[in-house]
Amino acid sequence: MGRFENKTVLVTGGAGGQGASHVRAYHREGANVVVAGISEGESRALVAELGDRSTFVRLNVADEGEWRAVVAATEERFGPMDILVNNAGIQNPAAPIEHTDLAVWERVLGVNLTGQFLGIKTSAPSMRRAGGGVIVNIASTMAHGGTAFYSPYVASKWALRGLTRTAALELGRDNIRVNSIHPGVVSTPLITEPTVPGQQPIGDFYSPEPYAVQRLAEPEEITSALLYLTSPEAAFATGTELVIDGGLLLGPALQYESG
Repeated sequence: MGRFENKTVLVTGGAGGQGASHVRAYHREGANVVVAGISEGESRALVAELGDRSTFVRLNVADEGEWRAVVAATEERFGPMDILVNNAGIQNPAAPIEHTDLAVWERVLGVNLTGQFLGIKTSAPSMRRAGGGVIVNIASTMAHGGTAFYSPYVASKWALRGLTRTAALELGRDNIRVNSIHPGVVSTPLITEPTVPGQQPIGDFYSPEPYAVQRLAEPEEITSALLYLTSPEAAFATGTELVIDGGLLLGPALQYESG
């Protein structure tokens, strides 16, 4: 019997690099999984791969009406929601603040921050009907410092920390826990492929060589942490920020030379 038997889990951006890993893991552990997002072809292929206990629902996370429709569709198919993984996120093309278009700023915050706000807002009533639940917001190590040329993304992830803590305080008495995961550099298309055509991918500017763990993370490593935070083993964790970055935020690891 899996750890999430008979639980209903909704993952936004569920067909992406990290999202697909999360979806597959919950399904293996016995959960009903809802793949929510705008990548219809990839999402339907994933659901076809998984078969029973999985479904795709199209969702623009920045649209409150679509969120309400997705929650209703989830309840109609599987019953009240137990777990929400606010995973959907986008990166902005690299540019200094003075050359960042307002439309880019608004789009990134719309997906990365407003989308997670709406997820919490519309999912909480369903979780109350389930008797409780868990929400995990996928943030970033960029929420712990400044990063030149990525102001929309950095701002969205910093704000998400405050949103997570506020939601944890508001929902705790309803037996709903709210936590965040802060991945470092993960081997997904967000890192390995260009944000816009003609621009180098973020991975070209990052070398793990100076850090304690000298490699990129794999999506499955973020998934393992997610499964823990949403399991009964983490029942006392709420408002928690779980950093998984191979020591990135610690800074360079110095090699001791003896003699």
